[in-house]
Amino acid sequence: MQQLDRITFDRQIMNGQACIRGMRIPASLIINLVAHSKSTAEILEEYPDLEPEDIRQALAYAAWLAQEQVYTGKSA
Repeated sequence: MQQLDRITFDRQIMNGQACIRGMRIPASLIINLVAHSKSTAEILEEYPDLEPEDIRQALAYAAWLAQEQVYTGKSA
């Protein structure tokens, strides 16, 4: 996995969800905002503690998670 130093996990923060730099801003929130057509500028305006790199790493984290391989038991 690439360097995702802004994605943090802490049981004391959001029950251990993947968050941005130890803040109470889950990576899933950022991913959801982007999925619903929010621009980086709009997200940064709504969440002034965030930086553009936080958004990029949240998306990179989502892409890494989506690499899951599903095995159907059938061979090609």
